[in-house]
Amino acid sequence: MTSALNLSQRFRGFLPVVVDVECGGFNSETDALLEVAAVPIDLGENGEIVRGKTVSTHVIPFPGANLEKKALEITGIDPFHPLRAARDEKAALDHIFEPVRKALKAHSCQRAILVGHNASFDLSFINAAVRRTQHKRSPFHPFSTLDTVSLAALAYGQTVLAKAVRAAGLPWDSSGAHSAVYDTEITADLFCLIVNRWHQFAGWPGALDALEAADAAPIPDGVNEKRV
Repeated sequence: MTSALNLSQRFRGFLPVVVDVECGGFNSETDALLEVAAVPIDLGENGEIVRGKTVSTHVIPFPGANLEKKALEITGIDPFHPLRAARDEKAALDHIFEPVRKALKAHSCQRAILVGHNASFDLSFINAAVRRTQHKRSPFHPFSTLDTVSLAALAYGQTVLAKAVRAAGLPWDSSGAHSAVYDTEITADLFCLIVNRWHQFAGWPGALDALEAADAAPIPDGVNEKRV
């Protein structure tokens, strides 16, 4: 991996991590967090960004959490189904955060930046759970995000996820929508496609400087320079 293609340099020390949450409503302070999925962005063999490994969990509603009937009808989630294998909020956050931290270390990034479709919504539920559980080690920036709504509007003239995905030429599975895993993975694919397409035209920021620096670096003693 060359320095020109280092994720830490490309995103100013941030590692993009795509996140989707499914909830019992729209209010992060009062409504239950029910599902979380996250996909750290990785690098492909040719320096393109690609979807990394998905991590996900069902979440037990916190005590006193509100559950809106309409929200449950949309997601199809039964919060109290005995086979959900759900974790409490603290354990769920630990489950999501651990692989994110490993990805941060692998790419020498300082912090994760949440990528999402209407990303502020997803981040608000993550932050609310962090506060409720008094979690001390969230890897995510507390307010900065990368939003595929804006990126898709710029690239394809679409802001609705399903329409943006189709406009990008990606397959859309309506039956999978409103599942945290499906929405996270398709959003990650959309994000990668837009960023990679931009790089095809504009290149990686700092790539030319990095290549020039490499060319100017002295050759260590004992190493023969191959000249063409």
